[in-house]
Amino acid sequence: MRTILTLLFLLLSAAGAQQKILIPMDLQQSNHLKAYGIAFWTLEKGVEIDWLLNYRGGSFMVDNVALVANECRVRGVAFEQISGAAAAQILGEIAGENTNMDVVRLEKAPKVAVYVPPGFKPWDDAVTLALEYAEIPYTKLWDPEVLQGKLSEYDWLHLHHEDFTGQYGKFYASHRNSPWYIEQQLSYEKTARELGFRKVSEQKKAVARAIRDYVANGGFMFAMCAATDSYDIALAAENTDIAESMFDGDPADRNAQQKLDFSRSFAFRDFTLEMNPLRYEYSDIDNPPSDPVPLRDPNSDYFTLFEFSAKYDPVPTMLTQNHVNILKGFMGQTTMFKRSLIKPGVITLGEREGTDEVRYIHGNVGRGTFTFYGGHDPEDYQHAVGDPPTDLNLHKNSPGYRIILNNILFPAAKKKLQKT
Repeated sequence: MRTILTLLFLLLSAAGAQQKILIPMDLQQSNHLKAYGIAFWTLEKGVEIDWLLNYRGGSFMVDNVALVANECRVRGVAFEQISGAAAAQILGEIAGENTNMDVVRLEKAPKVAVYVPPGFKPWDDAVTLALEYAEIPYTKLWDPEVLQGKLSEYDWLHLHHEDFTGQYGKFYASHRNSPWYIEQQLSYEKTARELGFRKVSEQKKAVARAIRDYVANGGFMFAMCAATDSYDIALAAENTDIAESMFDGDPADRNAQQKLDFSRSFAFRDFTLEMNPLRYEYSDIDNPPSDPVPLRDPNSDYFTLFEFSAKYDPVPTMLTQNHVNILKGFMGQTTMFKRSLIKPGVITLGEREGTDEVRYIHGNVGRGTFTFYGGHDPEDYQHAVGDPPTDLNLHKNSPGYRIILNNILFPAAKKKLQKT
């Protein structure tokens, strides 16, 4: 079926092979989020796309195929049909020595997996909201699939806002009597027993190791909110017990802090654990702390994306493509990362200028990469348990959601760009 569709695209484009479709990603774009879906959809049909880094907000250019134009119209995505001469002029401008622009060829739609628990609802996670809205297909995986080695079947993995330390999100103080919390703990304990683990915290360490191996073998891992620091903490605490008895039935190791092995973690080092089970915080990585919730004015809370050299640093450039470089802040259990605890070699992609708060980071592990994006939902400043889902029809041009979709397209780039 894929071969037939590819041949159809080629036949339809033969008559106007020099003509192109330009999907602008600057302020002229009517729906930035669905534009990523168009790019993904086109790749699924076997047609390659050029990502024009830093040109009009990171625009896309593809052969002038009627099916692509029609799909743009159906999804409400702005596009321009341009001549071969106009396309050549754009490429010439991008190639100029004095411009911070470049062209990256997107070759193949990545296979996307989302790590989510049973009973998961799409609005619980900004990434799944983005995938659903952009109409990008994905597969849900959970601990049994991860431990069965299923990750190797996928190019890109998103970590749900999961607590990899086995402490159930540190919600014990506020929600231990809530039906959803009790049901979740019973479900997790049942799964742990079925998988042969004595307790959930041990199971989560095994899952963290499996994900580490997936990345080291060439996988692309993206995490948001608490799945960022709790994942790294689980790796560093692999040889000690940091969960108190209400979480796993036995007390935590009193010397857990001294037994942390920071060489195992991806992004963070020298952090101090929060061992109080009644505190809604894992460690001092999170900045500002989640407990107590800091009172900030949402109208004055912003972070800035770094600008990279498109020609020499294409990977961070891809990950920061946007139509603006100053974005609205948003909170989460893990909102931002303390700069002083980030390992050398990890790239800062976005920060709150003038502070010790870093929002967005990227790094390499073996042959793969990880990207951590702090906060829960770019269009819901202070999301709480039970809040209604974000309606992305109201946020079609969200710069914060564009960050997520940049990461989803990233694995489609030509392999030579994905350096370790």
